[in-house]
Amino acid sequence: MSSPDAQPDVADAPLLVRLRGIRPTLTPAEDRVATVVLEDARRASDLTITALAQAAETSETTVLRFCKRLGLRGYPQLRLGLAAESAMPREQRMAASDISATDTIDDIIAKVATVDSSAVEETAQQLNRDALRAAVGAIADAGRVDIYGIGASAIVGTDLQQKLHRIGVVSFAWNDPHIALTSATLLGRKDVAIGISHSGATSETVESLAAARGQGATTVAITNFPLSPLAAAADIVLTTAARETTLRSGATASRIAALTVIDCLYIAVAQRDLPRARKHVADSRKAVAGHHVA
Repeated sequence: MSSPDAQPDVADAPLLVRLRGIRPTLTPAEDRVATVVLEDARRASDLTITALAQAAETSETTVLRFCKRLGLRGYPQLRLGLAAESAMPREQRMAASDISATDTIDDIIAKVATVDSSAVEETAQQLNRDALRAAVGAIADAGRVDIYGIGASAIVGTDLQQKLHRIGVVSFAWNDPHIALTSATLLGRKDVAIGISHSGATSETVESLAAARGQGATTVAITNFPLSPLAAAADIVLTTAARETTLRSGATASRIAALTVIDCLYIAVAQRDLPRARKHVADSRKAVAGHHVA
């Protein structure tokens, strides 16, 4: 069940979030421009188009094409956007947030907190509201919900399954690719399949979501990259905005960002029938109360 209005509108996201989201689709020359911009957005905003092209070892034509890929009319809009975003306190904190060998424990705590809070804030800021509403409606009305994820994404998927199950939504989280594919082939038009992958390129997750879509199920992708293969296999795309670098790659900020989307989904689904959700939560809490140490 396709929902055109639920597709990600990349142009609505902040400029640097937008750039990180489309980066895997850039040509090598365009990616060199992206590297210069992301390494120091404030410095890049001060460069002429000629200077930026030289810094990226490419042509002015490539820089203009890079601007178009970002949905900008031309280079002046890129400079203005970079100047505005690099002046934000969050961007200034993020510029110095990567871990170094000389960091103290206090430094590590501060940097992890900065990256994680930024992932939550930026994810919430750019999350497509129409896509979220469509996903919530599909899940609330679903006969069953299948959730696919591998590795760190499997942890996020299990969290979503536990939350949905607790409010009475029949759901299953599969992290075994064979079982996921088997389950996907048993779905129908009244069901929902959710694929979770930070990169959007995990082949097992893409394959399972595509199989579910082939059976007529409504498919939802949760990914950091709106132009990824996983997004292409989905009717509804929910994007995160995590910045993974060096030691944190694929394991920390991306998980926090995905959990933010998961929590929004869960709360919004519960809100559709709040009395029923509250009763289910109360009943489940009562059922396990005897297993808590007094």
